[in-house]
Amino acid sequence: MKSSTPLVLLLFIFAVSSCTKMDFLRESGQLESFAEMVQAGVKPIALSEPMSSAELDLFLPEAKRLAEKYEIEIFREPALIGTSLFDSAVVEGKEVLILYKGKSLDAYQLLKAEANELAVKGAYSGAKKEAISRAFGRLLGYPASRINDLLAQNSEFRDLEDFGIKGQELSWFYKDLPAAKLFYGKTLGLKMIAEDDHSATFQIAGDSKLVLRSMGGSAYTGKEDKSVALALLTDNLEAWYTHLQDEKVEIKYTLKVKPDGAHDGFVAVDPEGYLLEFEMFRMHPENERFIPELKGLTPQATNLGAEFNFYASITWLYYKDMLPMENFVTEKLGLELSADQGWAKIYKASQNSYLGLVDEKRGMNSFSEEKLVEVKFDLEDSKGWEEYLNKTSKDSTRMTGTFKDLGGYVFRLF
Repeated sequence: MKSSTPLVLLLFIFAVSSCTKMDFLRESGQLESFAEMVQAGVKPIALSEPMSSAELDLFLPEAKRLAEKYEIEIFREPALIGTSLFDSAVVEGKEVLILYKGKSLDAYQLLKAEANELAVKGAYSGAKKEAISRAFGRLLGYPASRINDLLAQNSEFRDLEDFGIKGQELSWFYKDLPAAKLFYGKTLGLKMIAEDDHSATFQIAGDSKLVLRSMGGSAYTGKEDKSVALALLTDNLEAWYTHLQDEKVEIKYTLKVKPDGAHDGFVAVDPEGYLLEFEMFRMHPENERFIPELKGLTPQATNLGAEFNFYASITWLYYKDMLPMENFVTEKLGLELSADQGWAKIYKASQNSYLGLVDEKRGMNSFSEEKLVEVKFDLEDSKGWEEYLNKTSKDSTRMTGTFKDLGGYVFRLF
């Protein structure tokens, strides 16, 4: 039977005695996988394993064969760009092959030149090195979550996920707190889990909570815009819709059912104007990651009965410029994208809570500088988070325990 192993690879294997046949077959197989991903556009560039110059001399014919097979280019890089993605010792004194097509190599070389220029000035550290590391990670086709993991392994960087988000609390502020408590406790039947003279905390589902706070004694005047909406996820839209109509609750947008759409829902208005979106999602191209997450959640019945339940929530926030906030959520908070609606993005915050970013030109609310809303993430390792903040406090790009995001929303991380 004729061997399926290319002659050039056989010659390579027998020529090098320092490594086993299996090592070279593995390297060739890995490089072929990367070549296919570069050809498909999944990875703008890909890297071979670091090798000595002698090893690379021998492997080069096999690499050229694969490049020709997949119609891509290869570049021999004697000094790979230094970033915080990898331990620099791994490539010290070694070379790599860069697989690419089109102008991707130009992008890499420009990035490397920028890093070298910063290094000459003694400025290649902190936020500047992190930015170049992230750009290199994107060239390698890594998602933000993978880049964050690599940065955490090789630098002081940590995102919020490293400290464990165990739940989310959404705080809304009211002039008439007793009326708001009556609405959420009786009309919606949410279970109150904490109460004092100035606030009441209701459980939506699992670790998702809504906190009603009195305007009195707060930092707010009541003149601020809401600029927020809360999606309550349920599979019983019709029952909820009928119930709220019977209770004479204001309906801003009536129930719409689109069997071929990504989601159905309606929007109600609470006693002081906050928007409540009762929503159900379907399997749809934009929900391919989202639906499996939702299917794993157990509906939580309200005090109205088992039929009236919720299994998760989405806090919708509204922005003028979406991209910087998308980068902030994925890079600094470490949240992963669950659904992409184009003008709205949904990120998983905890088991039952999601954070939604909305382009204010398309959403139900408009952007405003000040708003009557705060978002709190409860952390499993709050002490570790505090220590991390203290350690990195000199870096102006780091977050604090309480901060305003790029759209002016107040976030609390404890």
